[in-house]
Amino acid sequence: MDNYVIAIARGFGSGGKAIGTQLAQELGISCYAQQLLDMASEYSGINKQLFAEVDEKLRGGYMVRHLMKIPYTYVVEPSDKEFTSDINLFNIQSEIIRELAKTESCVIIGKCADYILRNEPNVVSVFVDAQENDCITNVMERMQVNSSRAKELIHKTDKYRADYYRYYTRGKDWKDPLNYDLMINSSRVGWDDCVQLIKECLQRKLHVQL
Repeated sequence: MDNYVIAIARGFGSGGKAIGTQLAQELGISCYAQQLLDMASEYSGINKQLFAEVDEKLRGGYMVRHLMKIPYTYVVEPSDKEFTSDINLFNIQSEIIRELAKTESCVIIGKCADYILRNEPNVVSVFVDAQENDCITNVMERMQVNSSRAKELIHKTDKYRADYYRYYTRGKDWKDPLNYDLMINSSRVGWDDCVQLIKECLQRKLHVQL
């Protein structure tokens, strides 16, 4: 196989981003997360801040129930600077993800990459989560907040991620095991061994020689 993609979804505080970064380093490939915002902005000519706003929240007027009632298609018109609805900004980002999957081996964190690339044969999709106490400890250390604030941030962020996923996948459950090739509890496995498990999945599913 010429190239492959590892798409990682993760609970907040689970270590999923750190695991993805370490995985990319050990494999010698790129890891994309927030970088996708820069790439989508450059590709489309649309201000990066608009992509950041969509990435941070589901803005008013785009409710999940309403979205489920209307036709959904991937349409990209990067030459139109006024073409800046939430859905179309997501579509532009999706095109970047698809192009990456065609052209290079990489790790992509978040952005519904598992769903966007669900029909591609060169993708391993992973969900990383952890016990709440471990997530709280990780967030406290990383963000320098107390436990109650960390718990609040975890619940708020995970709710957002679940809503974001449901919104752009037409109602799918972010934590449904059937969406992924591999689901890992990083509390039980440990971050280093999470990396090794994903490598093993990559070898078994895609027959990649590491």
